Amino acid sequence: MEMLSKTKCLRCNGEMVSFGVEKIQLGQTGWLLGVLPNLISGALEVEIYICKSCGKIEFYYTEEENDIAQVTCPNCGRMHDLDFPKCPFCNYRY
Repeated sequence: MEMLSKTKCLRCNGEMVSFGVEKIQLGQTGWLLGVLPNLISGALEVEIYICKSCGKIEFYYTEEENDIAQVTCPNCGRMHDLDFPKCPFCNYRY
């Protein structure tokens, strides 16, 4: 399988320039709950490239970093999110 280059436009084969990394908000605003569903849905982090020749915009998914603090379980020694009330691997209660 041939790997596509982020520096060549898929439409005109022109040069693509990086516009940076942005977060695209997921979800939608509703009449009843307002912006709450939009806030709960989170965001998708993408890298944006723009073609200098034809203006085409390409979005590439980037790996998001986990913003939740991690803790090591004293029972099994595995890392997991701090917001769990017990270890998801061995069920050790804190």
